[in-house]
Amino acid sequence: MTRSLLSSIGRVLASALGRFRDDRRGVSAVEFALIAPFMILLYLGSVEISLALSIDRKITSVSSALADLVAQDDVITDDEISDILNAGAVIVAPFDPVPLEIRITSILMDAAGEVEVQWSDADGMSPYAEGSAISVPDGVLERNRSVIMVEVEYRYETMFGELGVNHFDISEIFYLRPRRSIVVSRS
Repeated sequence: MTRSLLSSIGRVLASALGRFRDDRRGVSAVEFALIAPFMILLYLGSVEISLALSIDRKITSVSSALADLVAQDDVITDDEISDILNAGAVIVAPFDPVPLEIRITSILMDAAGEVEVQWSDADGMSPYAEGSAISVPDGVLERNRSVIMVEVEYRYETMFGELGVNHFDISEIFYLRPRRSIVVSRS
């Protein structure tokens, strides 16, 4: 009797396992449960990259717009430079303006070919010292001419800090020649 009981239990168990193995009703749910975390991560990653590219375009706009505002003038006052630096925060909206760092510098190459800082103002970073030597890429400056250099830096914090991607450091340097004079002076 014990043998027949074990034999019938074995047949019932084998039959139940066979039915379980052949049942395909939950396969889609199991596949979704395995794939869903990856798909959600992929979606959020693409959103994060899209936002980082948007802020990168904003930083480029900030640098070019601020250089253009300075280059249009022949003498910049403290109030004007303050307004221009504040314009950077407006341009970067709707992103957080707190990590925005801006430096605006007037650079002159004299007749001897020496390149030096005429004046520099900054928000969030240190300005260059007046008269200090500075290097610029070849072809940006000509002798007895100046250029306005705007440097913008932004640290974009991501939502993936736990995965090792804490932030993107975005920076832009924009050069523009003065339009109304050889040098944009400070008063």
